[in-house]
Amino acid sequence: MCQNHGVAYIKPGEVQVQEIEYPKLALGDRKCEHGVILKIVSTNICGSDQHMVRGRTTAPAGLVLGHEITGIVLEAGRDVEFIRVGDLVSVPFNIACGRCRNCKEGRTGICLNVNPSRPGAAYGYVDMGGWVGGQAEYVMVPYADFNLLKFPDKDQGMAYIKDLTLLSDIFPTGFHGAVTAGVGPGSIVYVAGAGPVGLACAASCHLLGAAVVIVGDMIKERLDQAKSFGCEVIDLTKDTPLEQAIEAIIGVPEVDCFVDCVGFEARGHGADAGEERPATVLNTAMAVTRAGGAIGIPGLYVTGDPGAKDTAAQQGSLSIRIGLGWAKSHSFYTGQCPVMKYHRPLMNAILYDKIKIAKAVNVEVITLQDAPRGYQDFDKGAAKKFVIDPHGMIA
Repeated sequence: MCQNHGVAYIKPGEVQVQEIEYPKLALGDRKCEHGVILKIVSTNICGSDQHMVRGRTTAPAGLVLGHEITGIVLEAGRDVEFIRVGDLVSVPFNIACGRCRNCKEGRTGICLNVNPSRPGAAYGYVDMGGWVGGQAEYVMVPYADFNLLKFPDKDQGMAYIKDLTLLSDIFPTGFHGAVTAGVGPGSIVYVAGAGPVGLACAASCHLLGAAVVIVGDMIKERLDQAKSFGCEVIDLTKDTPLEQAIEAIIGVPEVDCFVDCVGFEARGHGADAGEERPATVLNTAMAVTRAGGAIGIPGLYVTGDPGAKDTAAQQGSLSIRIGLGWAKSHSFYTGQCPVMKYHRPLMNAILYDKIKIAKAVNVEVITLQDAPRGYQDFDKGAAKKFVIDPHGMIA
């Protein structure tokens, strides 16, 4: 049997590439006839993975990481009808059965059948059903006919692979954040955070026709990356209140749409820039979004954060000014992105050259053995999206 290697979480601040079990078409003791085994072409390091690696979740040691997966089908179960061996496919990070009420309503991020603990599941993620992650050479994907997006032409797919690899998570997630914030033609948008999801969101806002996209962050290189494709930027290490910084750009101190691409490890702005303040982005959103505006929240918030400074935050309880949001009639949209709602049209946008998403998020391809270095550089704030190429298949 072929060997398999994967990136495993060891302890806070440490991951290792280890030999892991070659995947089987099995769910526990029973055969998984609706699944496939993939040879992984590309698998990406995500900011959500970093929360675990920093020790900010209850992830167990030895967890094989990775929920952003693109691969070639090597083996298919008996019940797989429409996906074929040899197909090049994108794997949504949400694992969904396609049979439950939520899946039938298109809410695949909260499938009811793939995680015994709570609605929703993902590969290689804490509390998400125990599924083996995809930062590896091979992985098993269940409910293949429902979950997988087949690229129409394998050679074309490989030519665009640095862009298409982002369909498994951050491109749909950023797009979802923009859509749920109400971004459309002529919108003025503020995107909190210029990490890969924030950059993907900003590029998505342009795709949706926004008039002005403002991105705030504390890392100069990430702000420079946002500027490289036409965004206005705000350096949050400066003491200028965000309302004033926005007014300096557009003439008024508020925006139509706000997208939180930071999540629960947020830090204060200005003089408080180094201090962790998990509710900062949410409270800022309500302060600078116009009355009647919407706030998309694709940034991750958790129910268990052992690294939080106070007891309430350790259980995901944050002090937010909900009264302000209520008074301004804000709409809030939270939760996992239902990737399948977006990945096919976004694939077409890539293949027909309507967006250069890999350029926007600054993709850098690395080997599987280089994954620990990728995690370290990403944790230091590198303005890059690290894409792992386990088999050396990306040109």
